[in-house]
Amino acid sequence: MRLLDRPVVHILLVLSLLLMAGSAHAFDLAQLSRQLNEPAVVRGNFIQEKYLRALPLPLTSRGTFVLARDRGLLWFLQEPLQQDYRISDSGIARRGPSGWQKTDQQGATARQNDLFLAVLQGDTTALQRDFELELSGTAEAWQLMLTPRSHLLGQIFSAILIRGGATVERIELLETQNDSTVLLLNDNQIDDQLSPTELHDFAD
Repeated sequence: MRLLDRPVVHILLVLSLLLMAGSAHAFDLAQLSRQLNEPAVVRGNFIQEKYLRALPLPLTSRGTFVLARDRGLLWFLQEPLQQDYRISDSGIARRGPSGWQKTDQQGATARQNDLFLAVLQGDTTALQRDFELELSGTAEAWQLMLTPRSHLLGQIFSAILIRGGATVERIELLETQNDSTVLLLNDNQIDDQLSPTELHDFAD
C-alpha cells in the first residue's frame, strides 16, 4: 500500500467506527418510552392554540397540568374559562359543584383522549396500533412523527408531530381539514410523588 493511501484508510476506519458506535447507541422507541414513563409525576403549564381556517387568529387557552404515572392526567384550564378535567384509563371526568363527574365520551372523541394520554406517557406500544411512528434526534432533543394507519384517525389527522426531551414539550395536530392545534407544555417539573390535593383529585 502506498504511503499516501494510508491516511485515507485511517480516515475510513475512524468513520466506520463512529458510524457503528452511533448505530449501537441510536435513540429508539423503546428508549423514548422508558424515558417518558420514568418520572412518577410531571407538572407544568400549557398553552393550546387552535388554528381554524375561518378565523384570522388562533383560539388560545392556558392552564396547568399534572401527569401521574399509572394514574392519568389532571388538566386545569384557566383561560378563557376555568374548568378542571381528569383523564385516565376509566375515561374523562369534569369537576362540578358536587365533585368529579364522568363525561359521556364516545367514538372519535374518546379515541383522541386515549391518544393524548398515550402520547404524554410515552406509550409507544399503544401508539403503534394506530400509527406509523418515525423517531429522530437524541434523548435530549427528539421528534416523533405519527402517521395514522387506522381509518378512523385518518379521517381526523393527517399527521401528529411531537417534540421533547426528558418530557413531552410540544404536540402539533395536523388535521385533514387543514385546521391544526399546537400544544406547548412549558416549565415542566419532575417529582417523585403527588401532593395530598392531587392524590385526592385522582382518588375522588
